[in-house]
Amino acid sequence: MKKDLPENIVEDISVAVVLEKDSPSGKAWNVYLINYKSEAINTVLVSSKGYGTKDGEDVKTSVLRHSIGDIPSHHYALIEAIDEQVFGLTNEYWLSYYINGTIFDKKFIFLPESIVDSNLIRIPLVNKPGVMIG
Repeated sequence: MKKDLPENIVEDISVAVVLEKDSPSGKAWNVYLINYKSEAINTVLVSSKGYGTKDGEDVKTSVLRHSIGDIPSHHYALIEAIDEQVFGLTNEYWLSYYINGTIFDKKFIFLPESIVDSNLIRIPLVNKPGVMIG
């Protein structure tokens, strides 16, 4: 059963929420998947959802599924745009990909209020400010 499956560890992969534009009319944010590996990752799939409590009520966003395709070594790919209104929720990205026919998967979770200005760093490869997990 599940205990018989190999434990395929996901390394050198990150998910980042990146500030694309900061203007008087508002901020624009995107979510990226970053491959730091020395090899490509193939058949990349990501599902995303948000959940938590807002104004005392349970909130869930729609589950979105993204087929990214292949990401070459030391490259990144856009997963989705993200609205600041969901930064107060838990934002979960479940990644799945293949390397040499072996499947890997991992959940990346941005906790509520973790995407704030005080947590911004310069995201490698993307070279823009953002918050990164991985």
